[in-house]
Amino acid sequence: MANFSVVDVNGKKVSDIELSDAVFAVEPNVHAMHLAVISYLANQRQGTQSTLTRSEVSGGGRKPWRQKGTGHARQGSTRSPQWTHGGIALGPKPRTYSIAINKKVKRLALVSALSAKAQENELVILDDFKLDAIKTKEVANTLSNLETGKKVLIVLPEKNDIVYRSARNIAGVKVAMTNTINVYDLLNANTVVMLKDAATKLEEVYA
Repeated sequence: MANFSVVDVNGKKVSDIELSDAVFAVEPNVHAMHLAVISYLANQRQGTQSTLTRSEVSGGGRKPWRQKGTGHARQGSTRSPQWTHGGIALGPKPRTYSIAINKKVKRLALVSALSAKAQENELVILDDFKLDAIKTKEVANTLSNLETGKKVLIVLPEKNDIVYRSARNIAGVKVAMTNTINVYDLLNANTVVMLKDAATKLEEVYA
């Protein structure tokens, strides 16, 4: 079992916690994490771009001039790609960019990212994070006490609108729940601030 220090909002150690090696102390699999990041970024693309082909633009019903004898190049329609207001040749159409990866690879990538953060001392286990009202300053002070980097991922065990709305205006800070975290956000953060209950919940799911 991996041993971690649990700190309070002032950055002072209050206790220790043992977490499963199967989640927080595995050998990071770089290839699995790479696949997970590529899949995540690809799945963020909407793929809604669309252009009109010559069959979709209006007009161009009749041949603009006769085939021979005018001195002009032969033309069959005023909506061919070379004409102004003509259709677009080989333009983009709606498509999906999603990349699927196996469940086992996705799980391996997530535990690898968690273990990598733990090995690099970029994982902070927080005892509790109670806010009575939406206070951005309190969240900023807590992160300052914990000496986090510019990019911080706060992991909560369940949805908490007060914490989310208090942290959303701080540049570089993102709030996620145990069921919404992903490998990209974990690796992109300089520091992962995880509540003790969230760590226990991840251990139960992935151990």
